[in-house]
Amino acid sequence: MSQKTIDYYLAPQSPWTYLGHARLVEMAKKYGAKISIKPMDLGKIFPISGGLPLPKRAPQRQAYRLVELARFRDHLQMPLHVQPAFFPVAGDPAARVIIAVREADGQDAAVTFAGKVLAGVWADQRNIADVDTLKLMLAECGLSEGRYDESLSESTQALYDADTQQAVDAQVFGSPSYVIDGELFWGQDRLEFVERKLAA
Repeated sequence: MSQKTIDYYLAPQSPWTYLGHARLVEMAKKYGAKISIKPMDLGKIFPISGGLPLPKRAPQRQAYRLVELARFRDHLQMPLHVQPAFFPVAGDPAARVIIAVREADGQDAAVTFAGKVLAGVWADQRNIADVDTLKLMLAECGLSEGRYDESLSESTQALYDADTQQAVDAQVFGSPSYVIDGELFWGQDRLEFVERKLAA
């Protein structure tokens, strides 16, 4: 049986991505699948897919989001602050660092670093838009702090744009999204279906 690849489209400030990240990693290990991590710019995805950034959503949608975050936190028994100290937060700096790590250190290192960033927002209440915080997270993952400087390059931005365009082409409209053999799965609450696909 050939190895399956999971195209993993994410925004590093997304709580739903945080809630699904560790389970996705374990699932990939269980079924011998490869994760291809692709950070995307939701600021470009939302306008063409009908999505709205959180502050522009209707009050009842914003209120229900907090209820659902608490439900999934308790159900999955994961540490999560439903209203963390540094949110909303710009995801672009962290996204570019994830890409820089991917290009220099490989997919596995990038996936590990993405997990550190996601937990940084939602479990540890760290500011993932802060230069020193991102460099410290790199060091905590055993990675070169120089990856931050590399993330500022035009080539890294071009890769970020390319990942975002791939998301558009794959009909992705939110984070997290998982694509396997051209089939799209949106949301950490669809990981059961991702597992079925991997097991097939």
